[in-house]
Amino acid sequence: MPVTPLCIADDATFWPWHRWPEFHRWPDRERTLVILPLAGSADWGLGHPMDSEETVLLSVLREASQQRPSNLPLLVLPPVRFVLGPDAGCAFAVDPPLAHGLLAELLASVSASGFRKVVLYNSSPWNEELIATVARDNRIALGLQIFRVSLSGLGLDLHPTRSQSRGQFQTLVTALTGREPEALPVEVTAPATRPWGDERVYPLLNAPLPLEAARAAGASILSTAAGRLLGLLSEINLCAPLPNAGRILPAQP
Repeated sequence: MPVTPLCIADDATFWPWHRWPEFHRWPDRERTLVILPLAGSADWGLGHPMDSEETVLLSVLREASQQRPSNLPLLVLPPVRFVLGPDAGCAFAVDPPLAHGLLAELLASVSASGFRKVVLYNSSPWNEELIATVARDNRIALGLQIFRVSLSGLGLDLHPTRSQSRGQFQTLVTALTGREPEALPVEVTAPATRPWGDERVYPLLNAPLPLEAARAAGASILSTAAGRLLGLLSEINLCAPLPNAGRILPAQP
């Protein structure tokens, strides 16, 4: 039976695989992009395990990391799994102050290590506002350049009402895990018209692709998403450092 790896990472860019002497001699820390992944655990009505967000998030990042040019320095932190999850199908969710504090603590550690550019790389639509807030607050507090990338921006949106790509997400998980989705109860379907504010997750109506077809389609979906991510990381890499190391100086009289 196929088993999803516990750690989906590009060995060359994964922070824990580097020893402290390497960090001591690390070249050009200001240009290195430190990527902090955020992966929720939730039932998105796709018939796949609740860690599917992490499987897709890190697989796309690993593919992009392995394709990056030599002049794009990356360091990838282990994923943060305790994030927001307001839907009933979410697991291991924490409240906003705790999630904000956890991310702020990790960013402070990155800053103390001498790195200046951070990418908050997020899988869940429920955490898009969280990373926006964390980026704003800690750019001021820590003087970091903080950028935000979510899977929704790469064409893999899980949002239950706005998404046009949940089927592609399902197909990609099937391809990555080698497991077809489990059958879901067909009687639980979304109403034709949802009341305002209704963002409940309902199972997909369309039948999933069989395994072999999903593998072929999933390879294309993965390549497209990784290419989009790599393009964004390349643009971020070209951004000049913040003036005055990010500090907000007092106005001159």
